[in-house]
Amino acid sequence: MPTAAVGVLAAAVSAVTAGAKGAIGSVLGVLVVLVFMAAGQLALQYVAKAMPQLFQGMGLMIYSVQLVLLLVFVMAVRDTTAFDLQAMAFTLVAAVVVWIAAQARAGLKARTPYVEPALETPHQPQGAEVPHEK
Repeated sequence: MPTAAVGVLAAAVSAVTAGAKGAIGSVLGVLVVLVFMAAGQLALQYVAKAMPQLFQGMGLMIYSVQLVLLLVFVMAVRDTTAFDLQAMAFTLVAAVVVWIAAQARAGLKARTPYVEPALETPHQPQGAEVPHEK
């Protein structure tokens, strides 16, 4: 949601500063970020469920690949006249920064257990006393 809000704000600013082509560039920029980052998030969720031991390494790799793909996208459309490339580029950068900041904040606020509680065993070892509540 924060990334979409930045996209709306960027489109409004770009429409004022660069006209309709600026607004189109900003909308395209935020859509590209949303698609790339959402796809990466889905891939990361799959890895977290299937192979949790690889989660952190895959997260770093996925984000690195996403940034490279965004650069490739910008290089592929750099000669277009259909929209304002500068507005798209600024929106891409702002949207990526907001996406990463929002993900970091969500990760910090999540209450993810990192220690599995020991299962209670029905049989106590010999000599172990069970404390009684008074």
